[in-house]
Formats: sequence, C-alpha cells, structure tokens
Amino acid sequence: MVAAVAFVARAIVVAFSVGRFPPSADGFYYHTFADRLARGLGYTWAWPDGAVTPAAHYPVGYPALLAPAYRLFGAHASVAMGMNALFGIALAVAVHALLVRATTPRLALAGGLVVALHPALVPYVTALMTEGTTAALVAVACALLAASSRPTRAPRVAFFAGAAVLGVAVLVRPQCLVLAPVFGFFAVPARTRLVGRIARASVLTALVLGTCAPWTYRNCVRMKSCALVSVNGGWNLLIGEQTRGGAWEEVKVPDECKTVWDEAGKDACFGAAAKRSIAANPASWLARSPHKLAVTFDYFGGAPWYLHQANPEVFPYEAKVALGTVETVVSRLLLVLAVVALARARGPLRGARLGLGVVLVAIALSRHAWPAYLGLVILGAMRGPRALSRGPFLVPASLAVIVSTAALHAVFFGAGRYGLVAAPFVAALGFVSSSRAPGSRARSS
Repeated sequence: MVAAVAFVARAIVVAFSVGRFPPSADGFYYHTFADRLARGLGYTWAWPDGAVTPAAHYPVGYPALLAPAYRLFGAHASVAMGMNALFGIALAVAVHALLVRATTPRLALAGGLVVALHPALVPYVTALMTEGTTAALVAVACALLAASSRPTRAPRVAFFAGAAVLGVAVLVRPQCLVLAPVFGFFAVPARTRLVGRIARASVLTALVLGTCAPWTYRNCVRMKSCALVSVNGGWNLLIGEQTRGGAWEEVKVPDECKTVWDEAGKDACFGAAAKRSIAANPASWLARSPHKLAVTFDYFGGAPWYLHQANPEVFPYEAKVALGTVETVVSRLLLVLAVVALARARGPLRGARLGLGVVLVAIALSRHAWPAYLGLVILGAMRGPRALSRGPFLVPASLAVIVSTAALHAVFFGAGRYGLVAAPFVAALGFVSSSRAPGSRARSS
C-alpha cells in the first residue's frame, strides 16, 4: 500500500512536469555529467574552447545512477524524474520497514503513507538534485542494517547490502560518511556489548570507504588530489566563511586563487584561504551558525524553488509561495509529532522530557523552528544510552541524520533543500510508539 501510494503521487507529478521543467541550477550540471557518462565520455567536462578535462567538483554518485537510464531511454529530464520517483518509492517503503520494528502496524502504515505523500518530498522528484536520492539511499541502508541486526536467514547479506547502499549514498553526498560509524554502532542485536558495537561500527565504516575507494583512486590519478569523492570542500568552506545570511552567496575569489585554474588546485586554494580567515576571526564565523541552521531547517522549499527557477511561467511566484506554505505547515506539524513522541516515550527523565517537549512544541510553531530540530536530539539523548542502544534502530539513526545535517551545515553554509534529507526521518519519529519500554520490539504485521 505504501509503495502504491508513493508511486501514484509521484507519477502524477512526473506526468505534469514532463516537458515543462528543464534541468536547472545544479541540476543542469548533474544532467550534463550523466549524459556524458551515458555516452561513454567519462566523468569529464567539455569547455567552450573544445578542451575536455576530468571533473570532480560535483559528486559522481547521482549522475552515475542516472547514466544507465539515460543510456537506455535517452538523456531527458523526464527520465531523471522517473528515476527520482523510484527512489522516492524506495524511501517510503524503507521508512515503513523501519517503523514496523518501532511501533504498531497501524502507526507504521500511517508513517509510511505520510512519507509517501510528504509535500516537501513528492514534488521534489522534478528536481535533478541529490537530496531526495540521498534520503532514499540512507533510509534503504538503515532498513537493511536493521534487518541485519535480527535473526534472519541471511543477516550478513543484509549487512553487506546496507554497507554498499550507504557507500553509494556517500558517492552521492559525501557528508553521509559520518553516518557509517553511528549506524554500525546501533544496528546490532540489543544485547551486544560495547566492544562488539565498536567492532561493527569499524567494519561498516571500512566497507563504506571500500565502496568509494575506486573513485578515490581515480581522483588520485586524474585529479592529482586523493579526494574521497569530490573536490568542493574548499569552495563550500569559503562560501560558509563569506556568507552573511547563512545561505549560498557567490564566492569572492581570493587574490591568490584568481590564477589557479586546476579544479582540485582551486578548491585547495579556496580551502586554505577560508581556514586563514576563520582562524583570524573565529567568533564572527561561529556567530553565523544560527543563520545557517535557520535557512536549513526553518523552511525547506526545495521543490518550490526549483520549479520556479526552472520555469517561472508554468510555476509562477504565487505557486511557489502556495506550495512552500503547504510544505512548511505539514513539516512543522510532523516536527511537533516527533517532539511529542520522544518526550512521552517511557524511560529516564520522562518528566524533564515532557517539560522540554512543551518548550520545543512552542518553538516548532514559531518563526524559527531550527532549535526544535536540535531539541529532538536532546530529547533522544535524555532517554539514556540504554534506550537508544536497545530500542528501535530508527530512533538513533534519525537523530544521527538530524545532528549530522545540522553540524555540517553550521560549518559550511545552509539551504532548505539540504534539510530535506532529514525530513522523512523527522516524520517517521512522530509515529514511534511512545508506550513501548526501552529495548522492546514492535510486533511486525
């Protein structure tokens, strides 16, 4: 049922969007790279003067996932939208699978359907961007790793499959690497000792790095920089150092970098300049972190922004505001449900959690909701390590996605579309049964 509803919702959006919304913004580059990969030209860029150079500024994962479909059906935006829809279906099914072990069958179904119909996620299938695919890959990896932690016929197969999927997620969005040790630590049988958890976390992290290793080697050879996935960390750090509002702003190229044309070399130059500037005035850089978090979590707006950017005639500003309003209202309500679920959950400090929950609900319904997202992490931590380690894997996995998103974009710069990766996990938390004691397992249907 969850898969069917997710399919119908996304099929309607794709059918409406075909021929109307060309690749736009970063989506233009992902589309171009996928087309070149499909034609056997490698991950390269063709310049106006005829020169062709290897590239690694944009992560390779998403274009590589699109390339086989482009090869079969042609390099059209509608093909990418169809692929995005498939990832969206997988996301909803994976969230339902995680909820089955965290709540009652009815609530699991409700949570899966909410993600299947989430107004911030469904229209985003039109965007040739990475966030929806990243969320899907992380959720599928979580579902596989959760399956590997219980007695099954093939727990090792599920574990290695989960590691491979998480590795692909890193190739799509390198920041996902920080999730590997956390997922490995918690995706184990409830009674596993600390040493076993650390070992599992180490193995999972090694497998994820192994998935990326061939591409890292390619970067060593072709880019003269052994970047794990992409050479844009310096760019993003410099943008994060220069931004005043917390969001992306056109980078002001430092004088020493103006004559550096090599892609990896320019990124390294930007990174060095950013580190010097941050070291000279760290207080100013840190003071911008709340602004970065606000633009990441207060309002997602990825789909309204992309649709208006791609074709303002078909999707005018008024439509952008209307869709943005709907998704913001729904996202805030789902945030409230998540706060209530974690505050009411049985376990230590329940009274204190209920008091904090009241405050967080008020914040979630205010203009700036980003502290409430961080408050979810605090509520989870207040339940104690026993509840997190012995309870449903969905809870620590969701909190890890939230806190990693917040930490990384507080360092670099924020944008609503980056917060989309956390949106399905926040939605799922609202359906975790608050009546189950720590360490108990939901009965699957």
